[in-house]
Amino acid sequence: MPVSTTTSSDDPLQQIIARAIERLRHAAARSALDIPFDDPAFHAALSRVAIASDFAVDTFERQPELLQRLSLDAGTTPLPAPDLSAGSRDDWARMLRRWRAAESARLVWRDVLDLDDVDATLAGTTHLAERCLQLAHDALEAEFIARHGVVRDSGGQPVRLVVFALGKLGGGELNFSSDVDLVYAYPHEGESGGPRPLPAETWCMRLGQALAKLLDEVTVDGFCHRVDLRLRPFGGAGRLALSFGAMEQYFQREGRDWERYAWQKARPVAGDIAAGEAFLSGLRPFVYRRYLDFGALDGLRGMKAAISAEVARKELADDIKRGRGGIREIEFFAQVLQLIHGGRDAALRGRRLQPALQALAAARHVPAETAQALLEAYRWLRRLENRLQMLRDAQVHALPEEPLDRARIAAGLGLSWDALAQVLAHHREVVASTFDALLHREQASRTADCDLAGYWRALPEAGEPAQLEAAGFGDAQAVDAALRDFARSPGVRDLPDIARTRLERVMPVLLQASAPADRPLEAVRRLLALLHNVLRRSSYLALLDEQPAALARLVDLMTRSAFLAERVAMHPLLLDELLDARIEGPLPGRAQLHAACEAALARDDVEAALYALNEVRQTLSFRIALAMLDGRQGAQDSARQLAWLADGVVAAVLELARRGMHDSHGRIDGARFAVLGYGSLGGEELGVGSDLDLVFLYDAPATAQSDGPRPLDAIRWHARLAQKMVALLGTVTGAGRLYEVDIRLRPDGASGLLVSSLASYDDYQRERAWTWEHQALVRARAVAGDDGLVAEFERVRAAALAHRRDADVLHDDIVSMRQRMRGELDRSRDGVFDLKQGEGGLVDLEFLVQYLVLREAHASPELLLPRATPALLEALCAAGVLAADIGRSLREAHATLLALGLGQTLDRRPRLVPDSRRLQDARASVRAAGASLLGIDPLAGVLAASG
Repeated sequence: MPVSTTTSSDDPLQQIIARAIERLRHAAARSALDIPFDDPAFHAALSRVAIASDFAVDTFERQPELLQRLSLDAGTTPLPAPDLSAGSRDDWARMLRRWRAAESARLVWRDVLDLDDVDATLAGTTHLAERCLQLAHDALEAEFIARHGVVRDSGGQPVRLVVFALGKLGGGELNFSSDVDLVYAYPHEGESGGPRPLPAETWCMRLGQALAKLLDEVTVDGFCHRVDLRLRPFGGAGRLALSFGAMEQYFQREGRDWERYAWQKARPVAGDIAAGEAFLSGLRPFVYRRYLDFGALDGLRGMKAAISAEVARKELADDIKRGRGGIREIEFFAQVLQLIHGGRDAALRGRRLQPALQALAAARHVPAETAQALLEAYRWLRRLENRLQMLRDAQVHALPEEPLDRARIAAGLGLSWDALAQVLAHHREVVASTFDALLHREQASRTADCDLAGYWRALPEAGEPAQLEAAGFGDAQAVDAALRDFARSPGVRDLPDIARTRLERVMPVLLQASAPADRPLEAVRRLLALLHNVLRRSSYLALLDEQPAALARLVDLMTRSAFLAERVAMHPLLLDELLDARIEGPLPGRAQLHAACEAALARDDVEAALYALNEVRQTLSFRIALAMLDGRQGAQDSARQLAWLADGVVAAVLELARRGMHDSHGRIDGARFAVLGYGSLGGEELGVGSDLDLVFLYDAPATAQSDGPRPLDAIRWHARLAQKMVALLGTVTGAGRLYEVDIRLRPDGASGLLVSSLASYDDYQRERAWTWEHQALVRARAVAGDDGLVAEFERVRAAALAHRRDADVLHDDIVSMRQRMRGELDRSRDGVFDLKQGEGGLVDLEFLVQYLVLREAHASPELLLPRATPALLEALCAAGVLAADIGRSLREAHATLLALGLGQTLDRRPRLVPDSRRLQDARASVRAAGASLLGIDPLAGVLAASG
């Protein structure tokens, strides 16, 4: 609703406009300034500003040249900052206050006239406060140096004060008339070297006191910025300035939940900015835990309860900041989700609220429509808050009680008061309902059978196994014994009260969900193994207590997959995956998997990098396996992704090993190295928990030596490189072990050298390799190393596989090898089939494919490109070697056998499965296709090209 500019003696708003313009005309006349008061557009603009802000009118009256400037450029250009070095010490306060008032009035002008949106106003207010802090700090620092000298640490390096901004200034979203929350610190102890030396703490404390006084003290020119120093360690009772070391000790020993929220937005704004950023980087583990931190919700509940009590006590229902559905609830909503998830996702660690909400929505921790509604509410509430403060430059957050003030605020926003109240009520209800839902502890954990809850609380002294039997446990006595042992354990006995309360809520749900499992005793034992490991980490109990969805997923996982249950019990960090929103989205591709592994190498040392790489491997392989268990992804896609992940890990480990060799022995000019993957890794059909079949190649000048302090010749240098890789892949860290490695497929097997030169590898494949070694070569591929050597390997492999062979000899070699393997390895028995070695199983299918590739590659070089069995079958059909219908049936058989095999592996069961119609169909396809190879039916009846 635009403000009318017509005059009316009984219209209060028009009276305010008339008085304001009259005052400003007199001020302009006194200063002999030509200001176009009679210009209709300027008069209308000035009228709108006069309605919205007495502060702006007062500033224009004291500085009419500012109003003249606004009439010319509408405040597009910020006013130049004062040069404190050009004035005397006594002028600093006046210069800062006049500039702050003028810049603030310019921001009012642009905000009220809709020349800036609320985001620009908040950014302008933030920048103004920062510049005032920096100008004041720098001027005072120069004065202190002249009086006391530069503070230096024991190493002679300068020590400067760091001014941290917390709250909205730290977050870059300062409201119009807010105070600024500051904390003072300094990097190291030391002493100044001037004529009146001071220790670092005293020097920085006095500088901080002078800074606060210069900004905060009320003079005839008003104030610059209100300064609040109470958020420092130990609050008002604490020292004004602390060293970084003392700050770190405080947060380690005394840090409280509310301080995590406060320091989440911390930002160095004056003094030694670089040192401040380095300190905040080190403080990150205090703010952001490495795991999903649902314990932060309890801290927020406590903070919210205290604020609500204050609101009720002081009757602040109309407070749009602290009241129900106010700005603080939006801030808390975003911040607690950042604290919960930010330890795992760096994209969620931003200081500013609006980008944080957008990042949370992008990561699917908040529904997009909820985030949008909160953003709209936030912008509207912050605009209203600014207008409340712009009226008289007062730090107010409550709606005015005076009817005239209400009319002014509403008119400035183009609304009637009733319309404003209606919009406000809508936004506050949206915020309040969203915030309440966040803090509401879902009731799923209360739905457990009350008898089970009573049974658990009675342990270990009381409780009856019959209660478990009634709940559906078949082996109630054994389950009861396991639970009693758990309840007696020191970990449970010594739990703090809050953790015990959480466990009492969680356990009945876990028990009730475990009863219907195929093997309930096993499920309970797996759950107890996990709980033993997480009792000391209350955040994990909080996750299960606060998130019924995670609890349900955990029980499902524990009852269906021994492998994943074992992984979670050993590495509780994987519990985070049960609630990671990305787990329901598309799984990472090859490039993303490799990038995640490469990012682990950013750590400073090998041990840290190896730990990080293990965490990446554990997390991503768990996510892939869980997608397979849930049926969101097929076995072939999962096996391929597991192989890609292994590729990324091997490449990262190669880089770590190379770094170590370079440090110890230097480099070898012109040397090249490559890692080959054989077996399921080479064929991109890796299982969960599979080992890696690796072969190492190198190429270097014959007389080459490394250039380090302990030089090695090429063969020993590359042998040690390979040894380092095998050791690193198998090293046990706190985050697990990467992979077991099998190196027996190298030329000459266990008796051969660990690494082969390209020339010797080529010679071996041409002259001495057995047929079964060329079979293995069909699926071999380079997984890491120098591109040039990888290309050379491809040339050697192609030449070896494309060699024309005697079909009868090839057939006899493969049949003989397969018969020998089956006799030694097939564990099939009546009603139970060995998926890998049984007749019509995976190895039969692989042997058939390898036989056909070796027989036909000389005539069909396109068979040399694929490695994976499905792709090889497609290539054989495309080359006319296999009939299309046979190729299709074999691909289906492979998918079935692979899925059954991975399913068994996921539950830690041998790949022995009961016969079924699905399995019989798959075996029949393989047996029919490979009949001649296995010595049953003529091969020519199946193959389109009999050879």
